[in-house]
Amino acid sequence: MGIFRRPRDTSAATPPAIGDFWEWWAQARPTIEASLAAAPGDPAETPGEGLSTDVVEELSRRVHRIHPELQWEIGGSDDRHPSLTVTGGGDPALRGVAERWFRAAPKSGNWTFHPARQADAEMLSQDLVLGDHEFDLEYVRLGMRADTDRALVHVTAYHPDFLFVSEEQRLQVAMHVLDWAIGEDDVARWIGEVSIATEAPIDSLPPSMLPVVVEQVSEPFGEPAWLSGEGRTPRGHPARVAARFPLHRQDHPLCDLHVAVTVPYAHGNPDRLPVEPSAGALRAFEKKLAKLGDGAVLAVRETGDGLRVFHLYADPDSGVLAELDQLAASWTEGKAKVASTGDPGWKALAPYRP
Repeated sequence: MGIFRRPRDTSAATPPAIGDFWEWWAQARPTIEASLAAAPGDPAETPGEGLSTDVVEELSRRVHRIHPELQWEIGGSDDRHPSLTVTGGGDPALRGVAERWFRAAPKSGNWTFHPARQADAEMLSQDLVLGDHEFDLEYVRLGMRADTDRALVHVTAYHPDFLFVSEEQRLQVAMHVLDWAIGEDDVARWIGEVSIATEAPIDSLPPSMLPVVVEQVSEPFGEPAWLSGEGRTPRGHPARVAARFPLHRQDHPLCDLHVAVTVPYAHGNPDRLPVEPSAGALRAFEKKLAKLGDGAVLAVRETGDGLRVFHLYADPDSGVLAELDQLAASWTEGKAKVASTGDPGWKALAPYRP
């Protein structure tokens, strides 16, 4: 059981390079549009296709100033508005910075902007060029296994050309197909293990069927529930743990800050677990945490040895830490403590995942 205190981290999460990017974009957009019009193509396969080398290099430089691991793509066609996607490529630690980039985007104009790759069913019938190999995606088949206990779909990807290419290219094909089938955020939410096959899996289906399978798995989890378990504290006393499930990083993209609110209680049984009136006071305290709005989400609560620790993830720019300090100060059964640290990848939740 991880009852602990972390150092306070109150730093703002929005990099100044985001504002610099959009200032540059306002000046560079006409040049980018002219380059795309002069050399139309399908930039979804090759990010920046149709742009001059200078524009590609400058766009990459501007994006990487926000974070060096971010990726970008320009999409759109003759019958669709152009789009710019800046994404962390499925890395949960980068989801927040991509979201902040997106929320700072201009609200007018003919461009659309995305902080994650979007589903695009049309791409599933196109050719994908990776290196010197061209994959006809019409031949992709997916084996899908529903894991209802964990609310995941495990996928095995097959293409006949997998016999002739590297493991890296196979995985690139699989991830492109998954992103185009359901979108990058839903891949992170609902896709579990991704494996590669050089022979078509039994009962495999075309990627166009993946949204149906994901909908069947995710439908029972429209409203989060709480999973509970028991263990021992470091002192050997009984402990109780409850974790919100499912809880997806993508549904709270600005919540990069892990916050531990440690609340002592005065009334416990011989096992040092809470009884009334402390139990009722703790429930009332938790209801107040649930009213913090989009600024924070309660993920886990741990109880034992006279303490309850509420683990939350918060938007560091929302002012919610001040609200938590006020709540802690209002607790009457001892000194409640609020400690926070940056955790954009939500790594602190790893011990509590099913």
